[in-house]
Amino acid sequence: QAKARANLSKARTRDSMQAFSKLTREGDGQRRIVSDPPLIVPIDELVAAGTNVAEAQEELRSLIRSYRRTLETDRRELLGSFEYVDAARKVVGVGSVGTRAWILLMLGRDGQDPLFLQAKEAQESVLERFVGKSKYPNHGQRVVAGQRLMQAASDIFLGWQRVTGLDGQVRDFYLRQLRDWKGSADVDNMSASLMTAYSRICGATLARAHARSGDRIAIAAYLGTSDRFDRAIADFSTAYADQNERDYEAMVKAVGSGRLVAETGL
Repeated sequence: QAKARANLSKARTRDSMQAFSKLTREGDGQRRIVSDPPLIVPIDELVAAGTNVAEAQEELRSLIRSYRRTLETDRRELLGSFEYVDAARKVVGVGSVGTRAWILLMLGRDGQDPLFLQAKEAQESVLERFVGKSKYPNHGQRVVAGQRLMQAASDIFLGWQRVTGLDGQVRDFYLRQLRDWKGSADVDNMSASLMTAYSRICGATLARAHARSGDRIAIAAYLGTSDRFDRAIADFSTAYADQNERDYEAMVKAVGSGRLVAETGL
């Protein structure tokens, strides 16, 4: 319990103020996102030569106004009290590797009232080739609809947008706060009993999400009363972990041979 309380306290520090102090600096009387390539590259360093940076920034303001219309009414009003200041491309984590992600700095009543938004690329679902296209015209909208349906409480600024990138390619994005008290469990150092309890919490949470979004009667009938499904999931998890190790070994060999270029120590 003490460790859980400590984790909750730590999560409460992961907010826009923490990101503000870590990711921005004051320059020429304006707050800007700090350049830290290749992890973080501000938009004024990305625009093509000859492009008017001010025009690019104004285009972003227009896109934010459009994104604002995808929010619930009360959240639109709240976002309206913040003004766009700067944007940067940010390298994403392992789960989203290979996709685009941006961070957007917004300021409210003064220079110490920040809001950081994150825009993450949403690609077509891997299920589309099997079950057909989504009913949503925007993949970001599909992600948002799914999260709102499955989560008891989603990020208050969860919305979507379609953007023509600096490379001329059209991509869909979903937006949310960069940090809003998100925490994580240290599974690598859990005891067996704690891991069992944590797994049960995760399983119950996932089951509740599916019950909110799917046909819970059909799901229950499919699972039945035996442990066949449980064992199948365990077998799949083990096979997936083995595949991850093989993929990593293949990547390391490709880097060693020079076929891939990688930066370490970031």
